[in-house]
Amino acid sequence: MVGYSGQLVNQEVTTVPIDLGNRSYEIRIAPGILDDQREFLDWITGDQVLVITNDVVQPLYLEQLRQALPGKHVEVIILPDGEQYKTLETAGEVFDKMLAVPLDRQVTVLALGGGVIGDLSGFVAACYQRGVGFIQIPTTLLSQVDSSVGGKTGVNHSSAKNMIGAFYQPLRVIADLSTLRTLEPRQFSSGMAEVVKYGLINDPGFFEWLEQYIDSVMRHDQVALTEIIRRSCRNKARLVEQDERESGVRALLNLGHTFGHAIETVTEYGPWLHGEAVGLGMLMAARMSVLQGWLKDSDFLRIRALVEKAGLPINPSRDFRPEELREAMNRDKKVLAGKVRLILLQGIGNALVCRDYDPKALLQTLEEFAIG
Repeated sequence: MVGYSGQLVNQEVTTVPIDLGNRSYEIRIAPGILDDQREFLDWITGDQVLVITNDVVQPLYLEQLRQALPGKHVEVIILPDGEQYKTLETAGEVFDKMLAVPLDRQVTVLALGGGVIGDLSGFVAACYQRGVGFIQIPTTLLSQVDSSVGGKTGVNHSSAKNMIGAFYQPLRVIADLSTLRTLEPRQFSSGMAEVVKYGLINDPGFFEWLEQYIDSVMRHDQVALTEIIRRSCRNKARLVEQDERESGVRALLNLGHTFGHAIETVTEYGPWLHGEAVGLGMLMAARMSVLQGWLKDSDFLRIRALVEKAGLPINPSRDFRPEELREAMNRDKKVLAGKVRLILLQGIGNALVCRDYDPKALLQTLEEFAIG
Protein backbone atom coordinates (compact mmCIF):
# COMPACT_ATOMS: atom_id res chain seq x y z
CA MET A 1 0.00 0.00 0.00
CA VAL A 2 1.49 3.35 -1.03
CA GLY A 3 0.56 6.36 1.03
CA TYR A 4 0.76 10.09 0.49
CA SER A 5 4.33 10.14 1.84
CA GLY A 6 5.53 6.85 0.37
CA GLN A 7 5.35 3.20 1.37
CA LEU A 8 3.44 2.63 4.58
CA VAL A 9 5.56 0.84 7.16
CA ASN A 10 3.97 -0.94 10.11
CA GLN A 11 6.49 -0.53 12.90
CA GLU A 12 6.18 -2.48 16.14
CA VAL A 13 5.46 0.66 18.18
CA THR A 14 4.63 3.99 16.58
CA THR A 15 5.33 7.00 18.80
CA VAL A 16 3.90 10.49 18.46
CA PRO A 17 5.45 13.03 20.86
CA ILE A 18 3.59 16.04 22.23
CA ASP A 19 6.01 18.81 23.19
CA LEU A 20 4.59 20.87 26.07
CA GLY A 21 7.71 21.53 28.11
CA ASN A 22 7.51 19.86 31.50
CA ARG A 23 4.07 18.48 30.55
CA SER A 24 5.35 16.69 27.44
CA TYR A 25 4.35 13.09 26.82
CA GLU A 26 4.14 10.41 24.16
CA ILE A 27 1.32 8.69 22.36
CA ARG A 28 2.27 5.03 21.96
CA ILE A 29 0.50 3.10 19.18
CA ALA A 30 0.77 -0.65 18.56
CA PRO A 31 -1.23 -3.86 18.58
CA GLY A 32 -0.90 -5.73 21.88
CA ILE A 33 0.75 -2.85 23.73
CA LEU A 34 -1.72 -3.26 26.58
CA ASP A 35 0.20 -6.38 27.64
CA ASP A 36 3.54 -4.60 28.01
CA GLN A 37 4.38 -3.87 31.67
CA ARG A 38 7.12 -1.46 30.62
CA GLU A 39 4.56 0.89 29.12
CA PHE A 40 3.02 1.39 32.56
CA LEU A 41 5.38 0.68 35.44
CA ASP A 42 7.98 3.31 34.61
CA TRP A 43 5.24 5.96 34.77
CA ILE A 44 3.44 4.87 37.92
CA THR A 45 5.44 6.23 40.84
CA GLY A 46 3.21 5.19 43.73
CA ASP A 47 1.80 1.85 44.85
CA GLN A 48 -1.84 2.75 44.23
CA VAL A 49 -3.60 2.56 40.87
CA LEU A 50 -7.22 3.41 40.14
CA VAL A 51 -8.63 1.97 36.92
CA ILE A 52 -11.79 3.71 35.75
CA THR A 53 -13.66 1.82 33.03
CA ASN A 54 -17.20 0.93 32.00
CA ASP A 55 -19.32 -2.20 31.97
CA VAL A 56 -18.69 -2.81 28.26
CA VAL A 57 -14.89 -2.52 28.31
CA GLN A 58 -14.39 -4.18 31.72
CA PRO A 59 -15.01 -7.81 30.62
CA LEU A 60 -12.86 -7.31 27.54
CA TYR A 61 -9.68 -5.68 28.83
CA LEU A 62 -9.63 -5.14 32.60
CA GLU A 63 -7.92 -8.42 33.48
CA GLN A 64 -5.40 -7.91 30.69
CA LEU A 65 -4.53 -4.52 32.17
CA ARG A 66 -4.26 -5.96 35.68
CA GLN A 67 -1.63 -8.40 34.43
CA ALA A 68 0.47 -5.45 33.25
CA LEU A 69 0.49 -3.92 36.76
CA PRO A 70 2.33 -6.46 38.97
CA GLY A 71 3.06 -5.29 42.49
CA LYS A 72 0.53 -2.46 42.37
CA HIS A 73 -2.53 -2.10 44.57
CA VAL A 74 -5.25 -1.84 41.92
CA GLU A 75 -8.67 -0.38 42.69
CA VAL A 76 -11.36 -0.49 40.01
CA ILE A 77 -14.42 1.65 39.39
CA ILE A 78 -16.83 0.37 36.74
CA LEU A 79 -19.28 2.91 35.36
CA PRO A 80 -22.29 2.43 33.09
CA ASP A 81 -21.57 2.95 29.40
CA GLY A 82 -22.89 6.06 27.71
CA GLU A 83 -22.49 9.81 27.22
CA GLN A 84 -25.46 10.40 29.55
CA TYR A 85 -23.24 9.31 32.48
CA LYS A 86 -20.53 11.91 31.83
CA THR A 87 -21.84 14.19 34.57
CA LEU A 88 -20.84 15.90 37.79
CA GLU A 89 -23.01 13.39 39.62
CA THR A 90 -20.97 10.47 38.26
CA ALA A 91 -17.73 12.29 39.03
CA GLY A 92 -18.97 12.82 42.57
CA GLU A 93 -19.62 9.10 42.96
CA VAL A 94 -16.06 8.41 41.81
CA PHE A 95 -14.67 10.89 44.35
CA ASP A 96 -16.74 9.21 47.08
CA LYS A 97 -15.17 5.84 46.28
CA MET A 98 -11.65 7.29 46.06
CA LEU A 99 -12.01 8.86 49.50
CA ALA A 100 -13.54 5.71 50.97
CA VAL A 101 -10.51 3.52 50.08
CA PRO A 102 -8.72 5.97 50.72
CA LEU A 103 -6.45 6.78 47.77
CA ASP A 104 -3.49 9.08 48.42
CA ARG A 105 -1.79 11.77 46.35
CA GLN A 106 0.53 9.23 44.74
CA VAL A 107 -2.33 7.33 43.10
CA THR A 108 -2.27 7.08 39.30
CA VAL A 109 -5.63 7.07 37.51
CA LEU A 110 -5.86 4.83 34.43
CA ALA A 111 -8.66 5.64 32.01
CA LEU A 112 -9.58 2.39 30.26
CA GLY A 113 -12.27 3.04 27.68
CA GLY A 114 -13.53 5.50 25.10
CA GLY A 115 -13.98 9.24 25.13
CA VAL A 116 -16.49 9.39 27.98
CA ILE A 117 -14.23 7.41 30.30
CA GLY A 118 -11.17 9.39 29.25
CA ASP A 119 -12.83 12.79 29.71
CA LEU A 120 -14.35 11.92 33.07
CA SER A 121 -11.23 10.16 34.41
CA GLY A 122 -9.02 13.07 33.42
CA PHE A 123 -11.38 15.49 35.13
CA VAL A 124 -11.33 13.36 38.29
CA ALA A 125 -7.52 13.15 38.18
CA ALA A 126 -7.24 16.92 37.73
CA CYS A 127 -9.45 17.59 40.75
CA TYR A 128 -8.57 14.85 43.26
CA GLN A 129 -6.25 16.36 45.87
CA ARG A 130 -5.62 19.14 43.33
CA GLY A 131 -4.17 16.82 40.75
CA VAL A 132 -2.84 13.26 40.51
CA GLY A 133 -1.20 11.43 37.64
CA PHE A 134 -3.25 9.71 34.98
CA ILE A 135 -2.71 7.63 31.88
CA GLN A 136 -5.08 7.43 28.93
CA ILE A 137 -5.75 3.93 27.55
CA PRO A 138 -8.23 4.64 24.74
CA THR A 139 -10.12 1.61 23.41
CA THR A 140 -12.20 3.21 20.64
CA LEU A 141 -11.08 4.79 17.39
CA LEU A 142 -12.56 8.14 18.36
CA SER A 143 -10.64 8.25 21.63
CA GLN A 144 -7.40 7.01 20.03
CA VAL A 145 -7.37 9.72 17.37
CA ASP A 146 -8.89 12.60 19.31
CA SER A 147 -10.27 12.73 22.84
CA SER A 148 -7.32 11.06 24.62
CA VAL A 149 -4.87 13.56 23.10
CA GLY A 150 -4.37 17.14 24.19
CA GLY A 151 -5.47 17.28 27.82
CA LYS A 152 -9.11 18.33 27.51
CA THR A 153 -11.06 16.77 30.37
CA GLY A 154 -14.55 17.40 31.65
CA VAL A 155 -18.18 16.49 32.09
CA ASN A 156 -21.44 17.59 30.52
CA HIS A 157 -24.15 19.82 31.92
CA SER A 158 -27.78 19.16 31.08
CA SER A 159 -27.92 22.37 29.05
CA ALA A 160 -24.60 22.06 27.20
CA LYS A 161 -21.79 19.61 26.48
CA ASN A 162 -18.34 19.80 28.11
CA MET A 163 -19.08 23.02 29.99
CA ILE A 164 -17.36 21.85 33.20
CA GLY A 165 -13.76 20.68 33.00
CA ALA A 166 -10.05 21.39 33.02
CA PHE A 167 -7.01 21.29 30.77
CA TYR A 168 -4.95 18.48 32.32
CA GLN A 169 -2.35 16.50 30.40
CA PRO A 170 -1.87 12.74 30.87
CA LEU A 171 1.45 11.10 31.64
CA ARG A 172 1.11 9.21 28.36
CA VAL A 173 -1.41 7.76 25.94
CA ILE A 174 -1.32 4.02 25.21
CA ALA A 175 -3.35 3.12 22.11
CA ASP A 176 -3.65 -0.62 21.54
CA LEU A 177 -4.85 -1.28 17.99
CA SER A 178 -6.09 -4.71 19.07
CA THR A 179 -8.94 -3.11 21.01
CA LEU A 180 -10.47 -1.86 17.76
CA ARG A 181 -11.30 -5.44 16.79
CA THR A 182 -14.13 -5.53 19.33
CA LEU A 183 -15.71 -2.24 18.22
CA GLU A 184 -19.14 -2.36 16.65
CA PRO A 185 -19.13 -0.93 13.10
CA ARG A 186 -21.19 2.07 14.20
CA GLN A 187 -18.64 2.95 16.89
CA PHE A 188 -15.79 2.61 14.42
CA SER A 189 -17.55 4.95 11.99
CA SER A 190 -18.10 7.39 14.83
CA GLY A 191 -14.34 7.62 15.25
CA MET A 192 -13.86 8.16 11.54
CA ALA A 193 -15.58 11.55 11.81
CA GLU A 194 -12.59 12.86 13.76
CA VAL A 195 -10.15 11.28 11.29
CA VAL A 196 -11.81 13.01 8.33
CA LYS A 197 -11.77 16.25 10.33
CA TYR A 198 -7.97 16.37 10.37
CA GLY A 199 -7.82 16.22 6.59
CA LEU A 200 -10.35 19.01 6.32
CA ILE A 201 -8.82 21.48 8.73
CA ASN A 202 -5.17 21.54 7.65
CA ASP A 203 -3.99 18.41 5.84
CA PRO A 204 -5.38 18.12 2.30
CA GLY A 205 -2.87 15.36 1.50
CA PHE A 206 -4.34 13.26 4.28
CA PHE A 207 -7.85 13.90 2.95
CA GLU A 208 -6.76 12.68 -0.49
CA TRP A 209 -5.12 9.62 1.10
CA LEU A 210 -8.39 8.83 2.88
CA GLU A 211 -10.32 9.13 -0.38
CA GLN A 212 -7.95 6.59 -1.92
CA TYR A 213 -7.70 4.13 0.96
CA ILE A 214 -11.02 4.45 2.80
CA ASP A 215 -11.97 0.87 1.87
CA SER A 216 -8.78 -0.47 3.49
CA VAL A 217 -9.45 1.59 6.60
CA MET A 218 -13.05 0.40 6.90
CA ARG A 219 -12.05 -3.26 6.68
CA HIS A 220 -9.53 -2.63 9.50
CA ASP A 221 -6.34 -3.19 7.52
CA GLN A 222 -3.77 -2.87 10.30
CA VAL A 223 -1.25 -0.84 8.29
CA ALA A 224 -4.00 1.58 7.29
CA LEU A 225 -5.23 1.82 10.89
CA THR A 226 -1.73 2.61 12.14
CA GLU A 227 -1.45 5.36 9.55
CA ILE A 228 -4.76 7.07 10.31
CA ILE A 229 -4.10 7.04 14.05
CA ARG A 230 -0.52 8.25 13.67
CA ARG A 231 -1.45 10.99 11.23
CA SER A 232 -4.47 12.12 13.23
CA CYS A 233 -2.50 12.29 16.47
CA ARG A 234 0.34 14.17 14.78
CA ASN A 235 -2.07 16.73 13.33
CA LYS A 236 -3.68 17.27 16.70
CA ALA A 237 -0.31 17.40 18.48
CA ARG A 238 0.87 20.23 16.24
CA LEU A 239 -2.11 22.38 17.16
CA VAL A 240 -1.97 21.51 20.87
CA GLU A 241 1.73 22.39 20.99
CA GLN A 242 0.96 25.82 19.54
CA ASP A 243 -2.14 26.50 21.62
CA GLU A 244 -2.60 24.22 24.62
CA ARG A 245 -5.57 26.06 26.12
CA GLU A 246 -7.46 26.81 22.90
CA SER A 247 -7.05 30.56 22.72
CA GLY A 248 -6.17 30.46 19.01
CA VAL A 249 -5.45 27.84 16.35
CA ARG A 250 -6.48 24.86 18.48
CA ALA A 251 -10.06 25.99 17.97
CA LEU A 252 -9.81 24.60 14.42
CA LEU A 253 -10.20 21.15 15.97
CA ASN A 254 -13.82 22.10 16.65
CA LEU A 255 -14.80 21.78 12.98
CA GLY A 256 -18.30 20.30 13.02
CA HIS A 257 -18.44 20.28 16.81
CA THR A 258 -20.61 23.34 17.43
CA PHE A 259 -23.30 21.85 15.21
CA GLY A 260 -22.60 18.36 16.55
CA HIS A 261 -22.72 19.33 20.21
CA ALA A 262 -26.05 21.04 19.58
CA ILE A 263 -27.40 17.81 18.07
CA GLU A 264 -26.20 15.83 21.09
CA THR A 265 -27.67 18.34 23.54
CA VAL A 266 -31.15 18.58 22.03
CA THR A 267 -31.38 14.79 21.66
CA GLU A 268 -30.22 14.40 25.28
CA TYR A 269 -27.10 12.37 24.43
CA GLY A 270 -29.26 9.46 23.35
CA PRO A 271 -29.74 8.39 19.71
CA TRP A 272 -26.66 10.10 18.23
CA LEU A 273 -23.10 8.97 18.93
CA HIS A 274 -20.63 11.82 19.29
CA GLY A 275 -18.88 11.06 16.02
CA GLU A 276 -22.16 10.74 14.14
CA ALA A 277 -23.20 14.20 15.34
CA VAL A 278 -19.78 15.64 14.47
CA GLY A 279 -19.86 13.98 11.04
CA LEU A 280 -23.18 15.63 10.20
CA GLY A 281 -21.88 18.81 11.82
CA MET A 282 -18.92 18.84 9.43
CA LEU A 283 -21.29 18.55 6.50
CA MET A 284 -23.31 21.44 7.91
CA ALA A 285 -20.14 23.54 8.25
CA ALA A 286 -19.15 22.63 4.69
CA ARG A 287 -22.60 23.49 3.34
CA MET A 288 -22.58 26.82 5.17
CA SER A 289 -19.15 27.49 3.70
CA VAL A 290 -20.62 26.94 0.22
CA LEU A 291 -23.42 29.39 1.03
CA GLN A 292 -20.80 31.89 2.14
CA GLY A 293 -19.10 31.54 -1.25
CA TRP A 294 -15.93 30.12 0.29
CA LEU A 295 -16.11 26.43 -0.65
CA LYS A 296 -16.68 24.92 -4.09
CA ASP A 297 -19.74 22.77 -4.66
CA SER A 298 -17.42 20.06 -5.99
CA ASP A 299 -15.45 20.07 -2.72
CA PHE A 300 -18.66 19.77 -0.72
CA LEU A 301 -19.59 16.71 -2.77
CA ARG A 302 -16.15 15.18 -2.11
CA ILE A 303 -16.59 15.76 1.63
CA ARG A 304 -20.09 14.26 1.62
CA ALA A 305 -18.89 11.22 -0.34
CA LEU A 306 -16.05 10.51 2.10
CA VAL A 307 -18.28 10.99 5.15
CA GLU A 308 -20.78 8.55 3.63
CA LYS A 309 -18.08 5.97 2.84
CA ALA A 310 -16.98 6.24 6.46
CA GLY A 311 -20.45 5.00 7.45
CA LEU A 312 -21.70 8.29 8.90
CA PRO A 313 -25.13 9.96 8.49
CA ILE A 314 -25.38 12.48 5.66
CA ASN A 315 -29.12 13.11 5.35
CA PRO A 316 -31.41 15.63 7.08
CA SER A 317 -32.86 14.36 10.36
CA ARG A 318 -36.23 14.51 12.07
CA ASP A 319 -34.54 14.17 15.48
CA PHE A 320 -34.25 17.93 15.92
CA ARG A 321 -35.67 21.21 14.64
CA PRO A 322 -33.71 24.21 13.33
CA GLU A 323 -34.75 26.47 16.20
CA GLU A 324 -33.70 23.85 18.76
CA LEU A 325 -30.23 23.63 17.28
CA ARG A 326 -29.88 27.40 17.13
CA GLU A 327 -30.83 27.74 20.80
CA ALA A 328 -28.38 25.02 21.82
CA MET A 329 -25.60 26.63 19.78
CA ASN A 330 -26.13 29.86 21.69
CA ARG A 331 -25.25 28.00 24.91
CA ASP A 332 -22.10 26.42 23.48
CA LYS A 333 -18.82 27.07 25.30
CA LYS A 334 -17.42 28.56 22.07
CA VAL A 335 -19.78 31.55 22.31
CA LEU A 336 -17.81 34.76 22.85
CA ALA A 337 -19.42 38.16 23.47
CA GLY A 338 -22.77 36.74 22.46
CA LYS A 339 -21.55 35.48 19.07
CA VAL A 340 -21.26 31.80 18.14
CA ARG A 341 -17.80 31.00 16.78
CA LEU A 342 -17.92 28.56 13.90
CA ILE A 343 -15.16 26.69 12.13
CA LEU A 344 -15.79 26.99 8.40
CA LEU A 345 -13.88 25.99 5.27
CA GLN A 346 -12.24 28.00 2.53
CA GLY A 347 -11.22 24.76 0.86
CA ILE A 348 -10.32 21.18 1.75
CA GLY A 349 -7.45 21.50 4.22
CA ASN A 350 -8.10 25.19 4.81
CA ALA A 351 -10.29 25.88 7.86
CA LEU A 352 -10.76 29.14 9.69
CA VAL A 353 -12.29 30.35 12.95
CA CYS A 354 -15.16 32.61 11.99
CA ARG A 355 -17.38 35.03 13.88
CA ASP A 356 -18.23 37.25 10.93
CA TYR A 357 -20.57 35.15 8.85
CA ASP A 358 -23.93 35.72 7.24
CA PRO A 359 -26.63 34.73 9.78
CA LYS A 360 -28.90 33.90 6.84
CA ALA A 361 -26.39 31.26 5.71
CA LEU A 362 -26.48 29.72 9.17
CA LEU A 363 -30.28 29.69 9.25
CA GLN A 364 -30.50 28.14 5.77
CA THR A 365 -28.00 25.45 6.78
CA LEU A 366 -29.99 24.54 9.89
CA GLU A 367 -33.19 24.39 7.86
CA GLU A 368 -31.61 22.11 5.25
CA PHE A 369 -30.30 19.58 7.77
CA ALA A 370 -33.07 19.64 10.38
CA ILE A 371 -36.55 18.60 9.35
CA GLY A 372 -39.03 20.52 11.49
